[in-house]
Amino acid sequence: MIGFIGLGIMGSRMAGNLISEGHRLTVYNRTKEKADDLLDQGALWGETPKETAQQSDILFTMLTNPHAVESVALGEDGFLHHLPKGSIWVDCSTVNPTFSRRMAEEARKHDIRFLDAPVAGSLKPAESGELVFLVGGEAEVLDKVRPYLNVMGKAISHQGNHGSGTSMKLVVNLMLAQSMAVFAEAVNFGESLGLEKKNVLETLIGGPTTGAFLAGKKDKLLTNQYEAEFPLEHIQKDLNLVTGEAYHNGSALPIANLTKEIYGLANQYGLGKEDFSAIYEFLRTPQK
Repeated sequence: MIGFIGLGIMGSRMAGNLISEGHRLTVYNRTKEKADDLLDQGALWGETPKETAQQSDILFTMLTNPHAVESVALGEDGFLHHLPKGSIWVDCSTVNPTFSRRMAEEARKHDIRFLDAPVAGSLKPAESGELVFLVGGEAEVLDKVRPYLNVMGKAISHQGNHGSGTSMKLVVNLMLAQSMAVFAEAVNFGESLGLEKKNVLETLIGGPTTGAFLAGKKDKLLTNQYEAEFPLEHIQKDLNLVTGEAYHNGSALPIANLTKEIYGLANQYGLGKEDFSAIYEFLRTPQK
């Protein structure tokens, strides 16, 4: 039996793909309503992380931040105390590598095998089973869960020891955040020069300076509608993890720190629940 904890934008789609392939799931989420569709598809409900763990040989978590992961793992009714000995915990949450290594050690104390396996991709790849898993941990443990990751994703990249998966995820999300902010600023600059936004977008997208993922943000910027695929408040959280880890390791990241503050201001501006492409809205130059 597979357990799945965390049924937000990403986790609900990932769990849904597992069910579609015929796997039996027990699911848990702090807000039960988010599990309704999965329960309709045949998933079982775990009243607590503890109950979910007791029915699971492999447990996936997909949660917002380190605090949320630690709470369901080690808090009251935490699952680490109740998973069967020798079972596997796969944490797909975006957290910092120091935290992942600590969770790996906590899992070891309970005779649980652990992988940090965050994903590259947002809502649409999660829905279509085209995520990329960035995995840290032992190769033999990865082999045990590879069939399930292949259902939810199109590629698996084993980065190395515990914490290396989350390390690479922070690298990826740093690039995403910076690329989106630079792109938004460039579009705003073009508009301020009197260029049509649509022409600026179409000229930049597909060009040598523009990341491929930005093509998927074109319609959001054209319509000024930012339905969340990757909420801005989450990319801000990730940038805080990046800069905190950089401080811990003695790395200087001046551009990352500036980008973090820009997203932080956008969050304060009220854009936190919108897609992170709404950074364009925050930076937009008022047009006469």
